[in-house]
Amino acid sequence: MRTRSIAKVTGLLFGVGAILGCAQAIPVPSDRLSPKADQLSIAAVKLVPIVTGLEHPWGMAWLPDDQILITERSGRLRLVKNGKLDPKPIKGVTTVSTIAAQQIFATQQGGLLDIAIHPRFADNRWVYFTYSHGTRNANRTRVARAKFDGKQLDSWQVIFEVAQTKRGGQHFGSRLTWLPDETLLISIGDGGNPPVKFDGALIRKQAQNRASHLGKVIRIKDDGTIPVDNPFVSTEGAAPAVWSYGHRNIQGLTYDPMRKRVWSTEHGSRGGDELNWVQSGKNYGWPVVSFSQEYTSNRAVAPATTGPEMVDPKRVWTPSIAPSGLAIYTGDRIPQWRGNLFAGGLVSRSIRKLELDASGSVTAESQIRIGQRVRDVRQGPDGYLYVLTDANSGQLLRLEVDPNN
Repeated sequence: MRTRSIAKVTGLLFGVGAILGCAQAIPVPSDRLSPKADQLSIAAVKLVPIVTGLEHPWGMAWLPDDQILITERSGRLRLVKNGKLDPKPIKGVTTVSTIAAQQIFATQQGGLLDIAIHPRFADNRWVYFTYSHGTRNANRTRVARAKFDGKQLDSWQVIFEVAQTKRGGQHFGSRLTWLPDETLLISIGDGGNPPVKFDGALIRKQAQNRASHLGKVIRIKDDGTIPVDNPFVSTEGAAPAVWSYGHRNIQGLTYDPMRKRVWSTEHGSRGGDELNWVQSGKNYGWPVVSFSQEYTSNRAVAPATTGPEMVDPKRVWTPSIAPSGLAIYTGDRIPQWRGNLFAGGLVSRSIRKLELDASGSVTAESQIRIGQRVRDVRQGPDGYLYVLTDANSGQLLRLEVDPNN
């Protein structure tokens, strides 16, 4: 198995018409990283507002009739139909609470988070959600599903929850991605930054504990049961739902049908954000190896950036972009973008367009400036990319290219 190697991490950050230096960089020839046609297409991008007035939207999913379901972190589910936001939230979401020891725990990074519809939604009407549940002193990430009849939800069922409870309102992870076999991947955060502890040690160390759900990607069937081919089903002392481990807080997760791979973007600590090719049974290093620094000092989180039996990131961002939302473009509206990854950034207030070679290495990176915190990026059924911005009055935007630019 390959190890995490600095030489494999491209640490250069490319914007439109500008190249910014980045710590721990291994230069890549500029002719590979700045193709002329790509820069022209980025310069021609238009941001088309579709909906405004969303309260900290987090995730979105398209129904077969092209209506869009959007989650708001405060606990509301919204419907966009024919480009207009229904003023009334959809009924049937489990109760929101900031205090009670039940239902949605909406505080800091927690609340109603991601959403995905079942691959056979037209037949079964199932919609899937992630959310934080519990109290400030004992909370966890949950996955639930409910049936949507076009007007409201019913038959709300919790099908998975993190076995370990934690303190505070950080690092719930919560992205959902379907695989072709109709199993569901769920990203779970490591539980929080120091000084948050679990069993007397920093909680982030749980990312290396395969008996824990914290700091993992989980794989379940559509009813919450465990697939028999999960990598640690037969491993003594390991949680059978674990699919990959050693993650800090993945908030971008997508399946790439062109390369048949799973990609993730993951928050680092004061830099060290990562793009990873996530594979079954693999260890992604956190917090044993990392490019991150502690928030309270200039100390490195880990003594090394590489280690045996730990997988290299395909891209590292320092300074941090705070990645959230990730999409692979397979549409035909902008043919030159096919096969590119699009990674949203909360702190950068932009989207990074990443070109990949056959091995999955990043060969070019461009920046689409959004001007607001980007929470999610998805491709719609119409072949356009859509963006959710994270604000008290967040927006749904569509990315188009002006052919006259």
